[in-house]
Amino acid sequence: MEVAGYGREGKECKDFRVFHLIQSYRIFGHLMANINPIATKPPVRPRELEIETLGFKRTELSENFPTYGLLEKEVAPLQEIITTLEQIYCGTIGVEYMGCQSPELEKWLQTQIEKSRFRPRFSIEEKYRIFQQLNKAELFEIFLHTKYVGQKRFSLEGGETLIPILSEVVELGAMLGIDEFVLGMSHRGRLNVLSNIMNKSYQMVFSEFEDFYDPSLTEGSGDVKYHKGFSADVVTQNGHKVHIGLSPNPSHLESVDAVVMGKVRAKQVCRQDEEKKKICPILVHGDAALAGQGIVYETLQFCNLQGYGTGGTIHLVVNNQIGFTTLPKDSRSTPHCTDIAKSFSFPIFHVNAEDPEGCVFAAMLAIQLRQRFGCDVFIDLNCYRKYGHNEGDEPAFTQPLEYQIIRKKKSIREIYRDELISHGHLEKKMAEECEKEFSSGLRLELDELQIKKGPSIPEAFAGVWSAYRRVELKDLFVPVNTGVAEKQLVEIATRICTLPQDFHPHPKVKKLFEERLAMCNGPPDEKKIDWGMAEQLAFGSLLVEGSHVRLSGQDCRRGTFSQRHAMLVDQENNRRYFPLSKLKKEQGRFDVFNSHLSEFAVLGFEFGYSLSYPAALVLWEAQFGDFANGAQVIIDQYISSSEQKWYRFSGLTLLLPHGFEGQGPEHSSARIERYLQLSGDGNMQVVNPTTPAQYFHLLRRQVVRKSRKPLIVFTPKGLLRHPHVLSSMRELESQNFQEILDDPSEDKEKIERLLICSGRIYYDLIKEREERKANHIGIIRIEQLYPFHSEDFSRVIEKYKNAKTFYWVQEEPKNMGAWAYISPILDELLPESRDLRYVGRPRSASPAIGSHTMHVKEHAQILAMAYEVKNESGN
Repeated sequence: MEVAGYGREGKECKDFRVFHLIQSYRIFGHLMANINPIATKPPVRPRELEIETLGFKRTELSENFPTYGLLEKEVAPLQEIITTLEQIYCGTIGVEYMGCQSPELEKWLQTQIEKSRFRPRFSIEEKYRIFQQLNKAELFEIFLHTKYVGQKRFSLEGGETLIPILSEVVELGAMLGIDEFVLGMSHRGRLNVLSNIMNKSYQMVFSEFEDFYDPSLTEGSGDVKYHKGFSADVVTQNGHKVHIGLSPNPSHLESVDAVVMGKVRAKQVCRQDEEKKKICPILVHGDAALAGQGIVYETLQFCNLQGYGTGGTIHLVVNNQIGFTTLPKDSRSTPHCTDIAKSFSFPIFHVNAEDPEGCVFAAMLAIQLRQRFGCDVFIDLNCYRKYGHNEGDEPAFTQPLEYQIIRKKKSIREIYRDELISHGHLEKKMAEECEKEFSSGLRLELDELQIKKGPSIPEAFAGVWSAYRRVELKDLFVPVNTGVAEKQLVEIATRICTLPQDFHPHPKVKKLFEERLAMCNGPPDEKKIDWGMAEQLAFGSLLVEGSHVRLSGQDCRRGTFSQRHAMLVDQENNRRYFPLSKLKKEQGRFDVFNSHLSEFAVLGFEFGYSLSYPAALVLWEAQFGDFANGAQVIIDQYISSSEQKWYRFSGLTLLLPHGFEGQGPEHSSARIERYLQLSGDGNMQVVNPTTPAQYFHLLRRQVVRKSRKPLIVFTPKGLLRHPHVLSSMRELESQNFQEILDDPSEDKEKIERLLICSGRIYYDLIKEREERKANHIGIIRIEQLYPFHSEDFSRVIEKYKNAKTFYWVQEEPKNMGAWAYISPILDELLPESRDLRYVGRPRSASPAIGSHTMHVKEHAQILAMAYEVKNESGN
């Protein structure tokens, strides 16, 4: 076959063809690499590497061609050039790096690869160290398999080379300036990594397998052993001290990716690691999860974003070539599971787990790439699972042929041991002694294992957490002084609202800032603060006090409802201005970022950030509260349960716009009921505030209080500019957050009916009462739904001696909102002689109706039901 343009004779044609040949191997050589340890046939030569496709004839194989620096000599026979290229790019390491959009990176890596022929030159000591790591990795698994028959541990057998790879990343990374690694990984090999990389004692691991192990002896409910986190200080071979933290994660495997990114970013900010060279994230993936789960793409998208980048991540893929029982051809549409990395032009190494030295060499190149170029790097460790998905599984049910091959294979340790012995790099007797010594040590560890008081509580309050403490449920009701002096608030408002002389804001924004400044000036009785200004003052007061404030979410700089304007844009030159960053010279750091269009990854990122920076006010805002549905895994598996499962605390705040204003099913409900269903053991705070002052104190309380609980805030939409949703400056100065707001009327004895509600419907109920002149009806607001302040509620109810009927009023359908949660609480707290009824929409499959006209009609019916003399409860 003749390639177009290749038919011309002469030197130029010959040069062009051989250059194209070399480039083709650099691009496509990985497709022919011998990376599969359980391959049933050799790799097929791709069409792109056929010499005919490249414009050559078989008769030219013996002719001399220019080598373009590939060989030391300037010219060589074509066959020698091809053989050299296949040694480099088609051996047991395949690499994808061409087209990385960084000529410097490509040139550097190309030099490292081609100069060494992609074969490392390790000393005997280095080879022995790799053998020792494989030895520990395999014998540890064998020991567990023998002693704890049938117990799940998600064995690393078949992929033990992960241990020397990780070890090299840590070892060389420390030499290159990294002093902390944050690790996120799925189940497989987790126990091995904990023991053989992070030095978690074997006794601690064994104790979690024993019958007498009781997770309840720790705080909370605990979790299975292959979900837990751990942290340790490790000293490398060269004497560098490195801290390694392994994040706990649930079975939602790749969800931890975003959490790790957030933790690393927070650590870099806290330690002022501006170059991002000291703290490095490592993510260990499974092949099926990497290719199949959208959270991977969402997390990779952080890499070059201003508010989320971490300077590069090392990705290690334990490629078992199967997902539970699903083969690659059924679980992805791409040749490699790592092909998603090409979307971001990240370098990818495909390695064969049965070539430990090649794997370690790839790890060396990966960490150097990260430190030198600040990019993510993928190492695709092609291996297999010896025992199927878990140790109680029978993989031959669905993959009989693959497991016929696996059962006949020597282990990676044995293959490497025999190779070292055959080359005279290791004595057989020394290898046997090494194996025997390690196995004996494991038996001794198990023999000495004695649990008297059960396992210790995981360390939570150390380092950046040393100033905080765990609190009981009752402690959450202790008032916290969150007021700020009026004089200081006025000063903050003046700084926020006074823009530089040379700045040209949009006319509407200019007017808004003038109105906000006016809110804080003038006679005391006229200082009325709206919702947006209350938030600005809460942020500003915390920043002036030195606290770090970080807000992230879709369009949160302006605010979905144009209520915030934390970033202003000069209308003449597009210059950006952040008023909250200009309060004073020495103030807290203010970060506000419009995230990419993701809920899952971004909320995971902010959760991770809150774990590593507890002193900060970390907020995530949903564009509409309904959109938090897209992050339900993070809410369910991390935010609501991390304290119970892993003894890990978070002060993350979620701002979820909520309220029924006739905007349809996806712009009405933040699904209050879901957060209340997740509430228990004082795990978080679920709040539906109705005044700017309440919101102000709520935000400040989240920082001032010396404990950390996630805060779920249902923020308003239509109420942002409601004429009655205002608070006085004095309320910001002298009050604190109130879990329950009583009816403002002074004459409680005339109240015959009491309406209990939460959120924006209060203002509609107030208006309806005024129009009906129904002064015999009182209205109580539950501002904090969870934890519910029962004592405060009882004190309020005690005032209404003559109230006979009590109505819970809500906008949401009966099977949504707070009704299912609140009704048993109210039934218990209200006297038996008093009647509790429901007022709201009937049960529904959809959160809200799509027609605005029907919404208005339904809303009117709710108000009528609340005030009519004869009232029937909802369906």
